[in-house]
Amino acid sequence: MSAAGQWPRSMRVATLSTSVHPGVDRPSQPSIGANAPLSGSIVHNVLKALDEMKAEDIISIDLRGKTALADEMIIATGRSTVHVGAVADKVIRALKEAGVIARVEGLPQCDWVLIDAGDVIVHVFRPEVRQFYNLEKMWGGDRPVEIRLV
Repeated sequence: MSAAGQWPRSMRVATLSTSVHPGVDRPSQPSIGANAPLSGSIVHNVLKALDEMKAEDIISIDLRGKTALADEMIIATGRSTVHVGAVADKVIRALKEAGVIARVEGLPQCDWVLIDAGDVIVHVFRPEVRQFYNLEKMWGGDRPVEIRLV
């Protein structure tokens, strides 16, 4: 982070967040810039790795209060299967260096690599696969609050 408290231009990330309370409006369009809620060193390490590998269309979705799966979902695009694999490998190594053990799915095919780092889930897609699944719409829109049955 720079002295002015802003992320470097290359580290700015679009974020999608919605309200978990009915009647409270929040923007459904991505917001870009220093106000993006980038919490924790795990998210920082992932975003830095994605930036270093020139991942495209990086989106961070705040999942707090929406699901117990994770607190943050990060979605990025690689230009080809080789690029997706290289980006995913860099993210995995960055997590390992930070002491985070991540579960990984899809690395052999590299169409869609899912990296589950506990509170942070990272998806790295090829462009066509990302467009097909459109996770931003699924998780970024007004989703109902998850109810736990105990």
